[in-house]
Amino acid sequence: MSITISRLATFRNEKPYPFCPGCGHGPVLDRLDEALVRLALDPARVVIVSDIGCSGLSDQYFATSAFHGLHGRSITYATGIKLANPELTVVVVMGDGGTGIGGAHLLSAARRNIGITVIVMNNLNFGMTGGQHSTTTPEGAITATTPGGNLEHPLDICATVGVNGAGYVYRGTSFDEDLADRIVAAIENPGFSLLDIWELCTAYFVRANRFSRRGIEQTMGELGFSPGVLYERDVAGYSAAYAAAQGGTANAPLGVAPQTIPTEFAHSLEEPATLLLAGSAGGKVRSAARVVAEAAIRAGLWVTQKDDYPVTVKTGHSLSQLTVSPQPEPLGPVTPPDVLVVLSDDGLRKVRPLLGSMHPDGVVVAPPDLAGVTTPAHVVLVDPSEAPVRIGKPALALSMASAAIAAAGWFDLAALRAAAACGPFAEQNTGAVEAGLALPHG
Repeated sequence: MSITISRLATFRNEKPYPFCPGCGHGPVLDRLDEALVRLALDPARVVIVSDIGCSGLSDQYFATSAFHGLHGRSITYATGIKLANPELTVVVVMGDGGTGIGGAHLLSAARRNIGITVIVMNNLNFGMTGGQHSTTTPEGAITATTPGGNLEHPLDICATVGVNGAGYVYRGTSFDEDLADRIVAAIENPGFSLLDIWELCTAYFVRANRFSRRGIEQTMGELGFSPGVLYERDVAGYSAAYAAAQGGTANAPLGVAPQTIPTEFAHSLEEPATLLLAGSAGGKVRSAARVVAEAAIRAGLWVTQKDDYPVTVKTGHSLSQLTVSPQPEPLGPVTPPDVLVVLSDDGLRKVRPLLGSMHPDGVVVAPPDLAGVTTPAHVVLVDPSEAPVRIGKPALALSMASAAIAAAGWFDLAALRAAAACGPFAEQNTGAVEAGLALPHG
């Protein structure tokens, strides 16, 4: 049930904060609460995303939706949530440690202008795990891992996301009286927004460096890190830009509408069966399997496809296994396969251990030059040169797979023809299927 948002006085729940006395996390979260109240948002449509560290505790103190995950990955979770449902207000609460660990995610979200708001609780060290230095620790600062003073120049979070196109960027402190105003502006910006909020870690950084509110301001000045609103751009959030490119609306979930595959033909299967194509990389093995998979779906079967090829991609073997079933059940790999189509020496070398374990009722389909296959299964030699038209290398896998399906008799061959006739390669696929069906396969 939706809450009457106009009457909400707070988005906080009854739980007290657990933070150390003097820690800046509490005041920042209070300002976030104030901003959410001012925006009069539905708590069920607000998602607070966090990861690890003291800041990672934040989401549980709000009566909103929430997501908690791994250190440095909060922006990736928030990105997925926002793209899946652009109508949600997504706020990331993370520490300076997370911006270092998840730096690549930070950059990508900024340059793509994912419409999320990131609040960085920047206390200049890893405050939960012992006060180690982070990417934002100032030069010369004493931490558990820099007892002689930090030698590294700190990361300028604001400049980093700003130069990469972020829609709204602000640098301030947990003491700023107008922080709630800045959070409101950040959330209202349709692009990627980030607030770099410097604060005090009283457990470690303050104690080791005799740090204070004045020290924050002085350090910003020494580093040349200007406070205030540093970037404010009129940008389109990625959700809106993507929807516009697809001819949709800004609030439409992302993604191209799925194309329905009609069930219009018959099959003869009463239990799951497996087809394995074993060929060479670059031989269109996976593409051939995809056409057969669509044909099986058109015949009312459930299908999974599992591919295997080496990291070199264009050399070595290429395997594609289809498991088809008349029931909508989980379809895992089945070994050995019911039908094995051997297309090349590369494929044969990869599947040779399977040949001896195949069932006598199984079928191995191979060209004549691979006639030496030894297996308990029934071997069917199919000669591509006997086709009425020449079968080139790009068409070999689909032609042989078509011949194998015809020999197996699993489903109406009209389904195979219909699957081949769809898509940008309809002419080539149709030719390959017809050539394969014309081959002797007894």
